[in-house]
Amino acid sequence: MNVIVKLSYLVASVLFILGLKLLSSPKTARRGNLYGALGMLIAIVVTLTDQKIIDFTYILAGLLIGAAIGLWLALRVQMTAMPQMVGVLNGFGGGASTLVAYAEYLRMGEAVGAASYDVLVTTVLGLLIGAVTFVGSMVAAAKLQGLMRSAPILYPMQKQINAAMLLAVVVLGALFVQDPSRNYTLIAIIAISVVLGVTSVIPIGGADMPVVISLMNSYSGLAGAMTGFILSNDVLIISGTLVGTSGIILTDIMCKAMNRSLGNVLFAGVGADYQATATQTEKRTVVRYTAEDAAMIFDSAQSVIIVPGYGLAVAQAQHVLHEMAKILMERGVTVRYAIHPVAGRMPGHMNVLLAEANVPYDLLLEMEQINDDFQNTDVALVIGANDVINPAARTKKDSPLYGMPILNVDQARTVMIVKRSLGSGFAGEDNELFYDQKTMMLFGDAKQMVTELLRVLKV
Repeated sequence: MNVIVKLSYLVASVLFILGLKLLSSPKTARRGNLYGALGMLIAIVVTLTDQKIIDFTYILAGLLIGAAIGLWLALRVQMTAMPQMVGVLNGFGGGASTLVAYAEYLRMGEAVGAASYDVLVTTVLGLLIGAVTFVGSMVAAAKLQGLMRSAPILYPMQKQINAAMLLAVVVLGALFVQDPSRNYTLIAIIAISVVLGVTSVIPIGGADMPVVISLMNSYSGLAGAMTGFILSNDVLIISGTLVGTSGIILTDIMCKAMNRSLGNVLFAGVGADYQATATQTEKRTVVRYTAEDAAMIFDSAQSVIIVPGYGLAVAQAQHVLHEMAKILMERGVTVRYAIHPVAGRMPGHMNVLLAEANVPYDLLLEMEQINDDFQNTDVALVIGANDVINPAARTKKDSPLYGMPILNVDQARTVMIVKRSLGSGFAGEDNELFYDQKTMMLFGDAKQMVTELLRVLKV
């Protein structure tokens, strides 16, 4: 039986690694998800039966209930709510690790005195990381859902207070390792970690939420790995490490895309002082164009680059947009999509959105692949994006966007921007591109405007 368990864990681990590899491309991402899910199914079933925790009756019942809940969520949760959904699921992973770590401590009872140092240390780390992940993820989800203020929430001595709480956890952890019978130290560590989860996320603004989501994903993996050490479960250690490592890599990619360091995101509270600036410039006026005006420009265009953003997801306009793009391509126009790494509210948000509309993968180009082509493009059509095309990122040193690589939309011959209003993006920074002479502002809901554009193009 032990050999079968080891082999099953090996197969599950290989499936996890293959799944991660396939997730690196939009073309193979769905297959990667299936591989990962199959690996997790094998790991769960083998663990439950090997440890004689429950029999197959309960396993089947759990699979049915879990599948039903997953199906309900997949059908009900809107694409725009997917970032907060991912945040909540990350939080569940951290919360589960905390509960398992503490339950294992209680199960050991008096035998905990004979536990090795690595088990005791990983118990402390599992409680700390798991609780911070659970609460921090819930705060991030609340910000994205609009249940909390999206702008950074700062308070006096923020960094010093967080550092003091972290130091307190270290001291309590040392006391616990010296004498594992001190149950109160673990309870105190959980309580402090819960507060630390709140205080470490509320100073982070909405513009940095994609980084927070990927960081929490990494934390949930690390918490799972710590739990794996406590339980001496190889597959949990491997899967947790894979999630934690891939999450850190993704976080690093997101930080580079914003030209920010992780420390800057976590501790700077960028964006708190920029609301007044945005308000001052909102009174400027622009020319309002119609779908007929835009269609005339498309009639003479040979190349179009579409820049999708969160507004496209809110309006669920991806299907009608793809239909419009197909008409342009049938006329001989070169149409491509420019994807900024932090467009939307989570990593890969725009890729998933456009894949849902069956946009061919070879039309989706990353920023570094397409940025030099804007200068040779007739029309840049921006739908619901703001911060990722804002020239202030190049020139305005006091802007929260300064230094962030942006899409060179302003270098196209004509810029069309579909937006509901002149409101600023997550960063709270006004966009000078709205007032440029070659910019056509098409005000309205993205789906309604693109549908109108499609109607005019068909005439």
